[in-house]
Amino acid sequence: MEPVILGLLVAASPSGFSLGLAALLIFVARTPIKIVLVDRWRGHWRRRSRRAALVAGIELVLIAVLAVLAVTTARAAFWWPLALAAPLVAVELWHDMRSKSRRLVAEMAAAIGIGSMAASISLTGGVASNVAAGLWLVIAARSVAAVAFIRVQLQRAKGHEHRVWHSDIGQAVAVAMAILGLLMDVVPTLAVVAVATVALFDVVTVRRPPVPAPVLGSGQVVLGLLVVVVTGLAVQAP
Repeated sequence: MEPVILGLLVAASPSGFSLGLAALLIFVARTPIKIVLVDRWRGHWRRRSRRAALVAGIELVLIAVLAVLAVTTARAAFWWPLALAAPLVAVELWHDMRSKSRRLVAEMAAAIGIGSMAASISLTGGVASNVAAGLWLVIAARSVAAVAFIRVQLQRAKGHEHRVWHSDIGQAVAVAMAILGLLMDVVPTLAVVAVATVALFDVVTVRRPPVPAPVLGSGQVVLGLLVVVVTGLAVQAP
């Protein structure tokens, strides 16, 4: 929901809310779609396959309806971020179909791809394309940092082999992406500070004893909202 909240915080609109609901349904629809893809890939078609196909079909119809509502009420074209994100979604679905959705590439593609919603939602509210691109870049940076950090923390919690510096690389890349956006004049300074602050927190935390998954997830939700709120307010500031 971070991309949705950021997009609506910067430029709320009826079409933006429609896209936000569509994003939520896309997230929910991933499970039945994954079941259908996996079963087809393995050459099986069971009762669960039929049920998953039915549920996915209903959700896809609702997504289409919401997309039509967004198109008819949007103040400007908003399709280009979604078009750019399409290959990332395809990569994710390819890994889902082969039951390899936990691969790093798949997780990064999914997180960055859904981040395009921040740009699209803001575009429906009439913001400039460069501002929309900056919002997506912030979400992408946040996603890179979060995925790298969480993967290492889960490996540590489960006693699996891990490399702490894998998380550090994610934090460094995230900060570099935010700084690049600042140099391109599409990301506000406060957003860079927020991304860097969270990155520093992750660098320190990954070297402390691991915490249970629910605590880890809750902490990342709070940090994500921090980045989103700071970025949204910074973009709106005169």
